[in-house]
Amino acid sequence: MVTTRFLLLCAVSSLSLTVHSAIAKNPAPEVLLIRALADTVGVYDKFEVGLNLKAQFVNPFNPDEIDLTAIFTAPSGRQWKIHGYYDNSRFTLWKIRFSPDERGKWSYTMQITDKNGKTSVPLRSFTVIPSSFSGPLHIASNKRYLEHADGKSFYGVGFWYNDGYSGFGGGQVKPEVLDELKDLGVNFIASFIIPLETIGTGLGRYDQGISGRLDSVLKLCEDRELVLSLNIWFHAFLSDTTWPPGRWFTNPYNSITAAKDFYHSTEAWGYQEKLYRYMIARWGYSRALGDWMVMDEVNGTDGWAGGDSVGAGVWAQKVQGYFAANDPYRHMTFGTRSGGIQEWWPDSYRLFDMAAREIYEAQGHSMDRRGTVEGETIHPLTRSYANYSIQVDKLWQGFEKPAIIAESGWDHVFYDPSMPGYLSLYHDAMWVCLCSGTAMTPFWWAYNKRMNENMISSQLTAIRNFTDQIPFARLSHPGKANVSVSKGDAYAIKSDEMIFGWVANPQTDVAGKTVKISGVNAGRYRLRIYHTWKGQFLDTTELSASNGSLSFTIPILHMDSHANYIGPDIAFIAEPLSAGTAMLLSPKGTGSLQ
Repeated sequence: MVTTRFLLLCAVSSLSLTVHSAIAKNPAPEVLLIRALADTVGVYDKFEVGLNLKAQFVNPFNPDEIDLTAIFTAPSGRQWKIHGYYDNSRFTLWKIRFSPDERGKWSYTMQITDKNGKTSVPLRSFTVIPSSFSGPLHIASNKRYLEHADGKSFYGVGFWYNDGYSGFGGGQVKPEVLDELKDLGVNFIASFIIPLETIGTGLGRYDQGISGRLDSVLKLCEDRELVLSLNIWFHAFLSDTTWPPGRWFTNPYNSITAAKDFYHSTEAWGYQEKLYRYMIARWGYSRALGDWMVMDEVNGTDGWAGGDSVGAGVWAQKVQGYFAANDPYRHMTFGTRSGGIQEWWPDSYRLFDMAAREIYEAQGHSMDRRGTVEGETIHPLTRSYANYSIQVDKLWQGFEKPAIIAESGWDHVFYDPSMPGYLSLYHDAMWVCLCSGTAMTPFWWAYNKRMNENMISSQLTAIRNFTDQIPFARLSHPGKANVSVSKGDAYAIKSDEMIFGWVANPQTDVAGKTVKISGVNAGRYRLRIYHTWKGQFLDTTELSASNGSLSFTIPILHMDSHANYIGPDIAFIAEPLSAGTAMLLSPKGTGSLQ
């Protein structure tokens, strides 16, 4: 007689056989193909390995299901943990990208993990040779300015140039335009990216057309030694009710949370962690990636507008923490609040790597139809550049880190972009920000046909030629100089190595006006006066500082035309004359772009 116990034992044995059979059919991941693009690369260039794998997963973008990770070991012994990513647009579906920072022989191993186990790839190697590349951007040791990984100073000259990221062959960023911008002196552009997770892909899966387009834009920038400031979250994509047109309806996070609750949603954060990991894996290598602009205009999102500014701050802290812990290249971060004069987000200025303020000065003052400030006789241009300087001063004094104006311009200004006064406004904003202490020119919004007449001009070349004379990353103890002018306004930055500044008066020629800089060391100085509109140095002289001050009168100069009029502003550089300083202040390519 067959007992119940016997039947039970048979059933268990059968189940055990089935489980073992299933395990046998699902071994650990298998590497079908490995192909390195090259076995020799330049320092700070891209080293890329492509793989095809046999593994078990449903979502290839989910590292909880399928994980590809490499450990790179430098000649010095330093190790880098680099994640791989999935890209179904190429012959090899899996990629690892890495940017080496040392010359010599590197080695690396790779490990693939799925739910059935782990597979390790035997040790492989490649060689890194010298290159002309300077590497990614970092904060200089003086904490106020930027430098490349090789120590080369960087002062950003550029603006917003949005692409659209519609697919591999689409987008607004054109190679011929980038060539024109580079020739003019531009060395960075800012751009917001459409969210990689779309209604079509769903959460946790990343649109490969958008991703491929960003690959292309970064390559365009790499080829031209341009830097891309990449905005991850543009406010419209987290907005359903504020500042039309809100684009929350295009954001698949709407399937798990309301826009106003995005910052608090634990489920949404889980997806974001995987998203940020993918972005670092795919684009973190690029020497053209200047920074992660985490949020553009946080107060334009429903969470903030609904009264949850505290929740937005907590979320920003989580994002900052993630990138600080997981981006091996430590690209800088920042976020912004919108550009009204009263808008201020000190939590972000303390939290992120750079303190980024937006300014749209006409939003902060009541304007009459004449284009002047109501109740004031002050010239609109004076009000405009004063607004920039005041805001930069607040960033400079309150936060010991690089200060930038991350959005400005467009139509919330004292002049319409079609008017000649708009060019003066743009010109003044660049110069006053430089000489008030920013690390980059204002991120003007934005490259398009309406703006090009004013933005895409020799004004870019003029300020780039000037900033090329200043070794920003090597300035010791930079700070605001005590500077004044007999009529008008003056702004300057003082360091142990040099003083550079800007003098302006929109109502008259600045020639003949006397400039005084207080709190300087005694001794001889070389003074160079720069015509900001023409983009050339007009006069070089030597003078002495006495009683703790340095004074000079802006000369009336003949230029290479019959004009005697200098104009409403000039810039200057004053350098103490000593052997050590003279060696330091010998920048390459004096008076020209490199």
